[in-house]
Amino acid sequence: MLIKLTEENVSLIRNSPPRKNLRRPKRKAIISSITITIVAITIILFYGFNNNSSSSSSSFPKHPNKKNVILFITDGMGPASLSLTRSYRQFIENLPINDTLTLDNHLIGSSRTRSSDSLITDSAAGATAFSCILKTKNNAVGVNDQYEPCGTLLEAAKLDGLMTGLVVTTRITDATPAAFSAHSNSRFQEDLIALHQLGKHNNLGRVVDLMIGGGRSHFHGKDDGGVRIDGRNLIDEAINDGWNYIDDRETFDSLQLGKNVSFPLLALLAENDIPFDLDRNPEEYPSLQEQAITAVNALVEATKDSDKGFFLMIEGSRIDHAGHENDPAAQVREVLAFDKAFQSVLELVDEMDTETIVLSTSDHETGGLVTARQVTKTYPEYVWYPLYLQNAKHSGEFLKSKILSFEGTLDDKKLFIEKKILQDILQIDDYNNDDVNALAEMNNLDDIQYKLNDMVSFRAQIGWTTHGHSAVDVNIYGYANTKSSWYHILDHLQGNHENLEIGEFIRQYLNLDLKDVTKRIKNVKTKLYDLEKIQEIEETDDEYHHLAHQILKAKQL
Repeated sequence: MLIKLTEENVSLIRNSPPRKNLRRPKRKAIISSITITIVAITIILFYGFNNNSSSSSSSFPKHPNKKNVILFITDGMGPASLSLTRSYRQFIENLPINDTLTLDNHLIGSSRTRSSDSLITDSAAGATAFSCILKTKNNAVGVNDQYEPCGTLLEAAKLDGLMTGLVVTTRITDATPAAFSAHSNSRFQEDLIALHQLGKHNNLGRVVDLMIGGGRSHFHGKDDGGVRIDGRNLIDEAINDGWNYIDDRETFDSLQLGKNVSFPLLALLAENDIPFDLDRNPEEYPSLQEQAITAVNALVEATKDSDKGFFLMIEGSRIDHAGHENDPAAQVREVLAFDKAFQSVLELVDEMDTETIVLSTSDHETGGLVTARQVTKTYPEYVWYPLYLQNAKHSGEFLKSKILSFEGTLDDKKLFIEKKILQDILQIDDYNNDDVNALAEMNNLDDIQYKLNDMVSFRAQIGWTTHGHSAVDVNIYGYANTKSSWYHILDHLQGNHENLEIGEFIRQYLNLDLKDVTKRIKNVKTKLYDLEKIQEIEETDDEYHHLAHQILKAKQL
């Protein structure tokens, strides 16, 4: 039964008065709440057993032992991100209060995220826990905590005859995709990561069949518009090696959502990261949903006559960046974009004639997000306001450069900030002169961005505890197109688990030999440059500094 938003409910998310009288809940109410919760959990579990797997595909006549795995990773998304986005969506679309995201319907458990050297992981160690099934140090990708290369799920899948793919919205050389396809003692060695991803200097040859994302910058040198320190043009090398290379919306559309793909595919759709969905121009950049559909369709078509399936990792990469930047407006749009991609892939999985499981989890939570914020010294109101997130037409990341690059007098700049940035784009009209003066006088991009995002968060009464990561447990979601594989997921991943167990589940399901891969790559070089050299070049070469600025800022997070 749909529960419509009543006038009282609407007031709770739009303009709730402060609470004056606080009472302890009665014992009877608590017991009733517990009873309702138990009944609800029972119904959800029963419903999940019968609906989280496709009943229409109980047997596959072509290749009964063939299997596909699609691993979604929501970089930086914690449970609060779902709460925030769910309520936001209900508000902006006037949906009933029991409406949920697609992800919500497939929640099965949670994951602990620590790395080998910290209770708070970074994306590199978090992804390596999935890919290599071991704990490593923060910043390390595809290596153990002694910086020795470790075989990954993707590499083992390729050597076993499966097709493989990576889809991201950051640079393809960023930490998460790197942990599946490269080996480096530092995630910042993106020049080396690009080499490994193309099958160079990794002792295995090419192990990735499809890569879609941003990150052209580390595939060519500054003379060609990139940031590679060695000046090599890996794009030209890749084309000469037989890669099908695309780099813009027009050539992406020529792939016909995966129906017209030649392998191997290298799709580098942005010089750095693909813009936030809030800022993305759909005529210039495809959505994560389009990228995911393209990858799945292409891999299904490529493996249709094979007795081996595919392994595909799809990352909602920039949820993490919105968390680092404490940008709630960008955050909810990124989660919604991911949820659409997840839903579309599930629909494709239901049409497959190959047993397929889909898992989704996060490497960590970012930002310490909470859907509450005390903005006065008096007892806080129990409210938050989605309207301020809806009003924001662009992210703080997009707006910061507009302010810093403004040319004109200081008074003109202040007027621009007032009229264009605050009133028009963010639709904030209760700012004061101190806000405007502070923004006009700032000379640091991060300071401007954080100020703008805090103005939105404060008014929405959204709280953040850090610009870094947190140690909160993250959710695990699961789906399968056969009942047997669905029960298999529940048997192994229901409840609370170490992040390692997600990778181990995939290894066992596909019967992969990571130890053999590790032996083969024992002597692979995991370091291309000293980081001091990268920093020295950045400091002394103005052109390189300009090209690398956004990338290096992202790396510092």
